[in-house]
Amino acid sequence: MEISAVKVKELREKTGAGMMDCKKALTEAGGDFSKAEEWLRQKGLAAAAKKASRVASEGAVGSYVHMGGKIGVLVEVNCETDFVARNELFQAFVKDVAMHIAASAPLYLRREEVPAEVVEKERAIYREQLREQGKPEKVWDKILEGKLDKFYKDVCLLDQPFVKDPDKSITQLITEMVAKIGENIQVRRFSRYQLGEGAVAEKK
Repeated sequence: MEISAVKVKELREKTGAGMMDCKKALTEAGGDFSKAEEWLRQKGLAAAAKKASRVASEGAVGSYVHMGGKIGVLVEVNCETDFVARNELFQAFVKDVAMHIAASAPLYLRREEVPAEVVEKERAIYREQLREQGKPEKVWDKILEGKLDKFYKDVCLLDQPFVKDPDKSITQLITEMVAKIGENIQVRRFSRYQLGEGAVAEKK
């Protein structure tokens, strides 16, 4: 069933849930708006989204070292209170995010952080591919958006499929954790180190 972007936007504005969650809710409800809203409430996603505007200044810096010390990650994850920051569920979540970063090597936290020149370079590559494939120009824009979406899922942490459960993105994982804990949670920043990365051979 085709779900219109207008309906998804309307549901998002009413519930505060994420775009993908709203689309899934409408799909599950067969396009029925009321049932979709109920589905979001049952999943705790609508309430979780409303917490996203609250200040998250507490939290924890998590670490993960993989492959015998060849890959290391530091990640800062924020919540609202020190009580939650010390919660085992929250601590396990921080560890999971650090482990995911080690495994999936994101380059950016979110789409908005990808430099415009990087995005344009990708667009140029895709346009050349479409030209070589002989695709009509009238369908380029739609195909380009799909390819860019895949690019973001490759390089942006919040868009990446979670390594332990590829059916959900890191953003969805955060939303579920917000619903469980009852506080706003944000991944603030991360650093990933790989042994020998960027090293240049010494000239003799």
